[in-house]
Amino acid sequence: MAPGTPRFDAGRSCLDLLATAHPEERIGTAAELAVWVVGAGLVPQGTPLGHVDGRWVAGFLELRWCIGRLVRASRAPADSLDRINRTARAAAPPAVRAVAQRDGPLLRELAEVPTAAALLSLLARDAIDLLTDPLARAAVRECAGEGCPLLYLDTSRGRRRRWCSSEACGNRERVARHRRRVALARS
Repeated sequence: MAPGTPRFDAGRSCLDLLATAHPEERIGTAAELAVWVVGAGLVPQGTPLGHVDGRWVAGFLELRWCIGRLVRASRAPADSLDRINRTARAAAPPAVRAVAQRDGPLLRELAEVPTAAALLSLLARDAIDLLTDPLARAAVRECAGEGCPLLYLDTSRGRRRRWCSSEACGNRERVARHRRRVALARS
């Protein structure tokens, strides 16, 4: 991911949240979290997020940790499962509405300023949907790139996607493979 890029599109919002820890922390401050929330599509562009603070950051980091444990585990850790379930029912996800523009298409906006609990609930519900859907769960892959822990939903034809990004990890793998072949041919 290029510097300043707020997100990696993993195919699910809850997996996008996991990607915020790699290659460095991307939601460690309130400003970074606000940028990610908009970039991830949790709220429409232009939604006021000036009220995001350190408590929000702590809540998102804790939820990310729990989701990561659940997605990677063969057996669900009870404490993380309990946290996800409590978060999902703690608040209703943000309500959206359509707003007419003068001489233009309808715009999507939130009916009220979002709360941390509402956005965390949205992510927790997405994680529950992913974890309880056998087909979606079976499509979760970890990048085959060396040292890359990113998870993504493999929706490729034939389910043969290997890397989080063909341009980043895939290209590094192809270059390394080429160098190995050249070195082998020289010896």
